[in-house]
Amino acid sequence: MAGGGAAVKATAAGRGAVRIVVAGDRGTGKSSLIVTAAADTFPVNVPPLLPPTRLPDDMYPDRVPVTIIDTSSSLENRGKLAEELKRADAVVLTYACDQPATLDRLSTFWLPELRRLEVRVPVIVVGCKLDLRDEQHPLSLEQVMSPIMQQFREIETCIECSALKQIQIPEVFYYSQKAVLHPTAPLFDQEAQTLKPRCVRALKRIFILCDHDRDGALSDAELNDFQVKCFNAPLQPSEIVGVKRVVQEKLPEGVNDRGLTLTGFLFLHALFIEKGRLETTWTVLRKFGYNNEIRLRDDLLPPPIKRAPDQSVELSSEAVDFLRGIFLLFDIDGDGALKPAELEDLFSTAPESPWDEAPYKDAAEKTALGGLSLDGFLSEWALMTLLDPIRSVENLIYVGYAGDPSSAIRITRRRRLERKKQQSERTVFQCFVFGPTKAGKSALLNSFTGRPFSDIYTSTSEERYAVNVVDQPGGTKKTLILREIPEDGVKKLLSNRDSLAACDIAVFVHDSSDEFSWKRATELLLEVASHGEETGNEVPCLLVAAKDDLDPFPTEIQDSTRVSQDMGIEAPIPLSTRLGDFNNVFRRIVSAAEHPHLSIPETEAGRSRKQYHRLINRSLMFVSVGAAVAIVGLAAYRVYAARKNASS
Repeated sequence: MAGGGAAVKATAAGRGAVRIVVAGDRGTGKSSLIVTAAADTFPVNVPPLLPPTRLPDDMYPDRVPVTIIDTSSSLENRGKLAEELKRADAVVLTYACDQPATLDRLSTFWLPELRRLEVRVPVIVVGCKLDLRDEQHPLSLEQVMSPIMQQFREIETCIECSALKQIQIPEVFYYSQKAVLHPTAPLFDQEAQTLKPRCVRALKRIFILCDHDRDGALSDAELNDFQVKCFNAPLQPSEIVGVKRVVQEKLPEGVNDRGLTLTGFLFLHALFIEKGRLETTWTVLRKFGYNNEIRLRDDLLPPPIKRAPDQSVELSSEAVDFLRGIFLLFDIDGDGALKPAELEDLFSTAPESPWDEAPYKDAAEKTALGGLSLDGFLSEWALMTLLDPIRSVENLIYVGYAGDPSSAIRITRRRRLERKKQQSERTVFQCFVFGPTKAGKSALLNSFTGRPFSDIYTSTSEERYAVNVVDQPGGTKKTLILREIPEDGVKKLLSNRDSLAACDIAVFVHDSSDEFSWKRATELLLEVASHGEETGNEVPCLLVAAKDDLDPFPTEIQDSTRVSQDMGIEAPIPLSTRLGDFNNVFRRIVSAAEHPHLSIPETEAGRSRKQYHRLINRSLMFVSVGAAVAIVGLAAYRVYAARKNASS
């Protein structure tokens, strides 16, 4: 692999300009540094504060415009300084080589100030006035800066210069620009002297994409194709031999009889970075669509999805078929489940495993060995697609999906239209689970994902999800997502007008042995139903009588019958998670969601509102009919009058 001018241009592509802010104590040489870099001559008279200064576009090989912002360190300009620092692509912090106190101020004020302002850009520390340093007590730059760089990892590099003697002035802004265009931090861990995990994962994906015959090594032809793609120039046979020899001398397992292995490929990039040739690795990453965070660029992903609040996003059949194939490919032992190690291997070409954190962690059913069955695997993807469709597509691409990214997802019909059609075409349904504290909501979610019942109560303070595939009559499969809403989170949820638009069906769980739990569940039902009627987001609702293994409260049957009849919904579904008796509740939830025009509760206010609208519509109809009769009568009178006049 070789770099060169083509590599530089490719690496810099996509960035219009670099903005470098120079800051530091007064008298450390900030303005002289800027003027000397721009004019290539030391200034005799320097104003207190320079206007923005643009360096010539051809000053550096990248040919990316560099604008340098001078700053004042005075107290009265502290607000302006903070504003400029927050807009910076890189920050140059100066100290004077002849003033040790200004060096100390870097670690006591300037670097902590950048952290306080949350300025997360590369920092270049520059020692100015090198010509004035006391040579009687010489200290190497490494000795001076090593303790500071250990404490402040955001420092990209350090350099000393002299504007008066024209020593290393262009290099100051070259390294600053390079830190922006080819930053070290995302690629390399300076302390451990190793490639960072996200960089390794991206390079592994690139290696796999270039290994066309899938034999685990890049042949000479594959290496040459890679070189042409990234650097627009082929490798000579002697150069290929030289590259492999360098790797083999340092790392014998980096080359085999088929070519350069993944280990060797990663070693080469670590070697480039150690030698300061970061632009080579960045060129490769950017040619394969990565940004500075080592994630795929936005232009390689679907554009922001335009949809109504009551529309959802699902994986297309093409994407699901791809995932089935990927599952089989990574199920190495063929046991019908992806063990944690197999799942980690599957996502080893993504920046990180997307399911290690909430809401995806523990959302799907797992095997006794902690693996995911095919249904569990597809369920996790369905959940991610519903909640974050762009991230879902991004991860599909990381694991090898080669189709058009937009073809991986589909937008469902509006629920209002489905209500009119009296049938839902969705394959993924989201169910909001409401209920008072200790009603059994979490136990319902746990049972849905195959977790054993526990007598130990754990309060749920945050929303959580459970997802699984539900077999329906006729052999069809639907994915059901249960979203548990904590009791104290209902008010916040309903404060959003469109909060129920994403809900396909709502379930209200109560403890059938506790009258207060029942009353609170019906209050929540009334709140949700009222919100749906007011916003036009009515949803089917089911009541669930949990803890059916306990004795019911005395009036449970009468009360539940009355509420069900009054609101026009089914009687509560009794179940016991302790006994494992679920009364087909999940299948019944899906069935109700498939028929969005049924099981919709009606409140007294909603009923009155409908009667009022019917009355208004009837009145308008009578007015219309009356007006029509009057018009017809007038027309008939005019005909009669005309005939009478004609006969006389």
